[in-house]
Amino acid sequence: MDLSTVFRLDGKVAVVTGAGSGIGRAGAEVLAAAGARVVVADLDLAGAEETVAGIKEADGEAVARQVDVADPHAVTALVDETVSGLGQLDVLVNNAGIMIRRPLTEVPPEEFDRVLAVNLKSVLYGCQAVARVMRPGSAIVNTLSTIIDFATAGTGSYAATKKGGEALTRTFALELGPRGIRVNGVAPGWTDTGITRQRHVDDSGRFQQDRFDELASRMASSSPLGTVAESLDSAYAVLYLASEASRFVTGHVIRVNGGASMA
Repeated sequence: MDLSTVFRLDGKVAVVTGAGSGIGRAGAEVLAAAGARVVVADLDLAGAEETVAGIKEADGEAVARQVDVADPHAVTALVDETVSGLGQLDVLVNNAGIMIRRPLTEVPPEEFDRVLAVNLKSVLYGCQAVARVMRPGSAIVNTLSTIIDFATAGTGSYAATKKGGEALTRTFALELGPRGIRVNGVAPGWTDTGITRQRHVDDSGRFQQDRFDELASRMASSSPLGTVAESLDSAYAVLYLASEASRFVTGHVIRVNGGASMA
């Protein structure tokens, strides 16, 4: 047994959606550092290119691709282009997501449809697309959220999509398991990302650092460890689920929240 290689992804090809920033960017960087060739996919092409630049500076291999994960045809095209250009696809990280804060009684249909499309339908589209081309030993990792374990006011539409994503993760694990494809999820706790920062921008566009720090302190107190997560914490969980180290793990959700959602 060579433990120095069990987390290596040399010779593997990975696609990470929503990799232009935050947890997606950290995941792409970690997978590339482990030896994978990474397709950095994001609606924000400039952000994806920044991620690629950082990976290449660290001597990793990556390419940027623009994709709207809410469009099933675009997702299928991304997968087909990856296989055509890189010869295979071994790891998919369905990470792209949005959060719009609003009480459920005030959520308009078009807003709910958008959150549903980006956060939940994209998981279905991504898993369907890669299931056509993945070989035994491949892995799918879906980014969920600790919100699947408890309710918070103002984030009901987001929570509904993440809970639905958990159901899709387990069902795909059942359906793709006989083909040797593992499907798991990572459920980050509160993490300093663009999504968590967006609620602290005032009407003038100024980021309110003091309010953000106050919230971060409150969130840290909910964890037995007394801290909040960094994007790298979830990225390391993604690496585990993508690697040979988790070869007998499927249908599982790793909660990266410092114990905040313990029963």
